[in-house]
Amino acid sequence: MDIQPWRKSSYSGDAANNCVELARIPDAILLRESDEPGTVIATTPAALRALTRAVRAGRFDQLSR
Repeated sequence: MDIQPWRKSSYSGDAANNCVELARIPDAILLRESDEPGTVIATTPAALRALTRAVRAGRFDQLSR
């Protein structure tokens, strides 16, 4: 499988092990937590866009209370 380099948000800073990392493969986007790099989930670009839009819109804010 041809995995592109793992990337993290510039907002994560230089601290290790506290961010979500993303990588691309031909038909999917891979996500992992930097402190658990062996656990990887795959999603489609469209599903990731929908999740990102929902997070930005605050649709999950009640879960943090």
